[in-house]
Amino acid sequence: MHPITFPPLLMEPSGIHPAEHSGSRGQPTYRLIAPRLETIETLAPAPHSLPRSESPRPPVQRLQLSIPEWFRTAARDLPWRRPECTPWGVLVSEIMLQQTPVVRVLPVWEQWMARWPDAAALAAEPAGEAVRAWGRLGYPRRALRLHAAAVAIQSEHDGRVPDTVQHLLSLPGIGSYTAAAVAAFAFGRREPVVDTNIRRVHARAVSGKALPAPTLTAAETRLANFLLPENAGESVQWNAGVMELGALVCTARSPKCGQCPVRQECAWLAAGSPPPDYVPKGQSWAGTDRQVRGAVLAVLRAAEHPVQRELFFAAVPGLDGSDGGQVRAALRRLHVLGVDESQLERALAGLLADGLAESVAGGLQLPA
Repeated sequence: MHPITFPPLLMEPSGIHPAEHSGSRGQPTYRLIAPRLETIETLAPAPHSLPRSESPRPPVQRLQLSIPEWFRTAARDLPWRRPECTPWGVLVSEIMLQQTPVVRVLPVWEQWMARWPDAAALAAEPAGEAVRAWGRLGYPRRALRLHAAAVAIQSEHDGRVPDTVQHLLSLPGIGSYTAAAVAAFAFGRREPVVDTNIRRVHARAVSGKALPAPTLTAAETRLANFLLPENAGESVQWNAGVMELGALVCTARSPKCGQCPVRQECAWLAAGSPPPDYVPKGQSWAGTDRQVRGAVLAVLRAAEHPVQRELFFAAVPGLDGSDGGQVRAALRRLHVLGVDESQLERALAGLLADGLAESVAGGLQLPA
């Protein structure tokens, strides 16, 4: 194998450590550690600082050619990648795909696009309908953010999704990752798109690490800018190809290295596939506040009318209204969890605080 040779920083700890994640995805904060700061400057140039006349290093060029070539034949046929997909469809997909597998997103995305083919259609409905249609995708605050973005697109951008990162970032709930992804995939702009899959491919192929840092670092961002092809069209194919490679081949737990188009250039394979520097922590579900919140929200999604607060705490023999059967079934699933009253109160308070539910005279309901 012929590993890529980069400045020593890429092959060793970066000296830049992630601070506590304080915002939405795509907006991490960092703190710089003083040692070796001068080496950090040699990692990769700041965005767009490479002279356009300067040719990429040959190993980088091989990566830039091999991955898009592989992508052209191996890419999944996903509806938001098709030429007929609108920028609105791309935006919806990017928000849905955050921390959610493609197989779960596909049917919900198709339902959303059939019901709300543009931002104006979603903006015309209450935010609660977006939460209801979100179903079981998880992290339902994304539905509220998408609805708020639709309202802003309709009221401030004449119903058209903005086509630059700067204007996309002005939309409520849109962070740097989503803005870059929409600018690149919907409008063909040259923007570094850095999600978990891309970070993993960069970490292995270039830095020789089994996994990227637990949270995005400044060094990773510089590396992404450095690897991005100068040509806008090629940069879009690069972003999509690296992302797909991380999703299908260079996976976190069971990488299929024998199928990798850049295995000959992979620094991690050349180093003998060393183990990760840390053990990723999985998120528990059973018995957590997240599980209880999800069960409560399922009740509200099933209800066409406000649900009396006391019904969340005790089983009832019957419910009035046309939606009584669905609500009763959702309440039964909540009660079978055996949640204590304090945790249920905490879940209800959290949903109200997050705007995912509202209190009205008849009880609780999805936001109007």
